[in-house]
Amino acid sequence: IFLLVVTVSVNSLQCEPVAKEPFLWLKWKCPFGNNSGFKITISNTNTSREEWAPPCMVEGFEQTFKTARLNFFSTYNVTIITLSNGSVSSPVDKLCHTSITDPPPPREVPSVKAVSHSSLSVEFSDFDSLNGPLKAYAVMIATEEQGPESLKSKLNNTYKDFKKKKTNAYVTYVIKTEQAESPSSHSQNGKNIINVGKGNTMYGYENGPLIPLRVYRACVAGFTNITFMANMIEGEDSYVSFSPCSEPVLLPQDPGVIAGVVIGCLLAIFAVVAIGGFIFWRRRRKDKRNTEVSFSPIKSKMIKVENFESYFKKQQADSNCGFAEEYEELKSAGVHQPKFAAELPENRGKNRYNNVLPYDISRVKLSNQSSGTGDYINANYMPGYNSKKAFIAAQGPLPNTIEDFWQMIWEKNIYSIVMLTKCVEQARTKCEQYWPDKEPKSYGDIIVTMVSEIVLPEWTIRDFTVEKSNTPESHTVRQFHFTSWPDHGVPETTDLLINFRHLVHEYSSQNPMDSPTLVHCSAGVGRTGTFIAIDRLIQQMEMENAVDVYGVVYDLRMHRPLMVQTEDQYVFLNQCVMDIIKSQRERKTDLIYQNVTAMAIYENFTPGPAFGKANGYH
Repeated sequence: IFLLVVTVSVNSLQCEPVAKEPFLWLKWKCPFGNNSGFKITISNTNTSREEWAPPCMVEGFEQTFKTARLNFFSTYNVTIITLSNGSVSSPVDKLCHTSITDPPPPREVPSVKAVSHSSLSVEFSDFDSLNGPLKAYAVMIATEEQGPESLKSKLNNTYKDFKKKKTNAYVTYVIKTEQAESPSSHSQNGKNIINVGKGNTMYGYENGPLIPLRVYRACVAGFTNITFMANMIEGEDSYVSFSPCSEPVLLPQDPGVIAGVVIGCLLAIFAVVAIGGFIFWRRRRKDKRNTEVSFSPIKSKMIKVENFESYFKKQQADSNCGFAEEYEELKSAGVHQPKFAAELPENRGKNRYNNVLPYDISRVKLSNQSSGTGDYINANYMPGYNSKKAFIAAQGPLPNTIEDFWQMIWEKNIYSIVMLTKCVEQARTKCEQYWPDKEPKSYGDIIVTMVSEIVLPEWTIRDFTVEKSNTPESHTVRQFHFTSWPDHGVPETTDLLINFRHLVHEYSSQNPMDSPTLVHCSAGVGRTGTFIAIDRLIQQMEMENAVDVYGVVYDLRMHRPLMVQTEDQYVFLNQCVMDIIKSQRERKTDLIYQNVTAMAIYENFTPGPAFGKANGYH
């Protein structure tokens, strides 16, 4: 009798890049049966190599293997074959991608020319994309020779710092590589041309005018990953290298100074005429003051509560024409802010929608993870009425981001979650169920146990115990799950959402001061923005006897794109304000602010471990 012994292939082969290192971590489950090790072939169009991993003994045990050095920003086909007494298994293949890192430092020196007494032209070539695609460039101006380490420490220095003599080098211009299509900043042969001193501002950096008769040098920073903190580049967290600094260039004297003597004489002659003209101009200006138009962007439209009804009726006329105009004005708010982290290749798979990406300036950062998946999550800190970080607005978790979601809840000390979507709507998945049912479940090193659940017609409330493995710490998280909000639409009545907001506010106001309320729907912008806006507007009316729907939405959109996503949601916000004001006027506040049934349940509700009991538990 001959027994045919089949060598079994490995299970669950995974590969992960190592951040800023040219290696791959390979993971697989130990197969059934005896084995004498594993043959690993790593190949692409340019190279092929073989490596050997030791045997494993326990079926299902996770094996890990770190490859030898590979190339950055490269795709490899990894094949693993199980070896056993001269026989081999069927191969298991996986397509893997190595990490990006700092771009190779260029040797070419930027070309600098004086354009005027206060401006320079800086020309430089594209950096090599061998280590990853170039995401941005920053042009730096210096008055002394600078080395790479010195330049890196000065990436957060601005023109204002330079003017105050706090630094001898600063960033004057930041450009994303996608913007390099503009003829004023880029030519088609890989040469970038930047005009320094024009007075414009890019991503928080002022490109201010230079000083005549001063010597300047220009250096260029190239980024494969650029990180902002407080609207300034964070050098230590960015993937960056620097060109050599240019040769020094002396700016010419201001022609206005040369002509000043001659003009001074002429001015003396016309002094009397000028004084008379000034008086005449002042008189005319007083007459015209009420008819002048300001072209500065409108950020606020504060309205006294007693005047809101007349304003509301005016804006509501002609099928909400006034509200439509306001909403159109809001579309440009915040859109030019950078989203570099969200656009990194390794982070694109963590975004539910390609057009909803968090701004770098306010994005939530996770602590460094041993898995090498980075600090990215699609979420932003959002201002409330009393705190700049009262809320976190997030997208609904994807299957591959649930662990990140719970890590954020743990690290950011979150006690309250507001969920404004069903997991599935109209046969489409809007959000993964990221919480356990009756049995505890681990999400990475976070263990979550549901201890209670109350289901009401319009919303469900769940309590969870959240703890971190290998630590004695734990805390309770309450999820307020609103189930009556149609996607892209608005709730049937304003009082439904206002009641729900009051329920959330009553609970979250008892949380620690440093605990933001986590709010999410599917994309984390439409319903999420509407809920946060209502909370702020209610508090604003209570504290100031005035309300600014436009200004609140503008502020939210400066922190996360598309907040309050549709015109209907914007009109709904104004309707909520109108209904609250009417309710207060009619002394029927309790009808708006209290859901008697829900509150009665909560007054007698103590979270506990029991399921299947009466009084709403199941």
